Amino acid sequence: MAAHPNVLVVMADQMKATASSVYGNGYCATPGMERLAARGTRFDTAITPQPLCVPARVALWTGAYPHATGARRNETPMPPGADHAFHVWKDAGFHTALIGKDHCFVDPADHALFDVRCVIGHEGLPADGGAHGMPWVVPEDAVHAAHAVRRAMPRQGAAVSYAVSDVDPEATSSGLVAAQTEAWLRERAAAAAAGDERPFAAWISFPDPHTPYEVPRVWADTVPPDSVDLPPREAEDADLPERTRVLLRLNGVDDVEEADLRALIATYHAQVRFVDDGLRRVLDALDATGLADRTLVVFCSDHGDFAGEHGMTRKGGAFYDCLVRVPLIVAGPGVPAGAVEDAPVSLLDVVPTLLALQGLPVPASMQGRPLPTATSAAPREAAFAEYGAGGPACTRADLDRAGLGGGLEAGKATLQWREAEGRRKLVRTRRWAYATDPTADPAERDELYDLAADPHQLRNVAADPAHAATIADLRARLLAWSLATEPAVPLPEPRLQTASTKGSTS
Repeated sequence: MAAHPNVLVVMADQMKATASSVYGNGYCATPGMERLAARGTRFDTAITPQPLCVPARVALWTGAYPHATGARRNETPMPPGADHAFHVWKDAGFHTALIGKDHCFVDPADHALFDVRCVIGHEGLPADGGAHGMPWVVPEDAVHAAHAVRRAMPRQGAAVSYAVSDVDPEATSSGLVAAQTEAWLRERAAAAAAGDERPFAAWISFPDPHTPYEVPRVWADTVPPDSVDLPPREAEDADLPERTRVLLRLNGVDDVEEADLRALIATYHAQVRFVDDGLRRVLDALDATGLADRTLVVFCSDHGDFAGEHGMTRKGGAFYDCLVRVPLIVAGPGVPAGAVEDAPVSLLDVVPTLLALQGLPVPASMQGRPLPTATSAAPREAAFAEYGAGGPACTRADLDRAGLGGGLEAGKATLQWREAEGRRKLVRTRRWAYATDPTADPAERDELYDLAADPHQLRNVAADPAHAATIADLRARLLAWSLATEPAVPLPEPRLQTASTKGSTS
């Protein structure tokens, strides 16, 4: 038997925690997640370090915050030479694989760490076919045909776009990732039977339920539009910060009828059900190959989606729970079964947890810590997130000056600007969500939500004097976190003061 347990990290893209029956959703059944949670530990307050694809993915694999690695935008992928989990696993002799969406590793040296790398994105296969180390189990022509609708999506509103198609589910990204993983697990089981005792570590990365919101009809039928719950909205006179008002202009859904809004939300959740069935297939394959008892399995998402909350769709630079709170379940050797942990945790904690359970060294650069309950680590009181790289704000006046009305076109035109704007920071405890941006206008710098009284985060109570002590405490936590995690800058070498340097201002 292999000296170390195997690892499968199964990731959904842009899935908020509450899109699952495991986290209380009453109309989106996710039996795959329920099955994994029964085998392991579910984390009820798991927070992404940044609600944006590339920064979240780099942060997960490096165990370090975006401000520590420099990967703070979608245009700043895994830095060359960065310490990350696949270096550790490769050095320990693991067979490694990446199946699905990457959006993280671009350095050829990192690509070389994977024995199998089969990559597919939201609109199909990359130009080179994407298959390295093993062929696709579905013909590439069929995969290309199955993504035709995604490459030419219908539009129902300025920011509303969804579709139900009659394509072969097995040739879509969710179907293909599941089928490819099944085939790869059978190969690993056969290799072990033939004497290859190497453990494996793999990232199984589903591109859904990220946009485009498109799903095969067989899955759309599992979430009828009239079954969804329409989320509550802020009052019309809500005091929203400028950044949120910009997002409403870009991502708002108020220009469509309720039927289209319901269909959009239903399509998103049908995508979740399709991904959940992929998880079910992966668990079935582990059981069928006899690998389950020696494999650690993680299910998570990189970040969430508005999916109708706050009157919006897609994502953006806000810290509502629908964007930052993600599903996280860990199961396998050494992990308590059927347990629930509600202490705040971070995606940064995933890799340190896996390495600890495997008995492997955790790189000193990793800022995450082993997860409570899944390991003997003590619970913590807060988790943290960030957004931005210090750039200037993108305001409604800027949109006006650029002649950008709103919707998807304006969103695309300002995407890189908005990804870089400000230096927003979030501290999330069990009860409170406090966000602040020192670069913003002082009048709208702070947001504070009492999640016990206002779980949908519809009332910002930061200006209420009754919460002054709470804000002071949360600001102190943010300061301590920033000081503890900001990269250390070496001090310059001391210089002796001589007569020639006295009075110098250089």
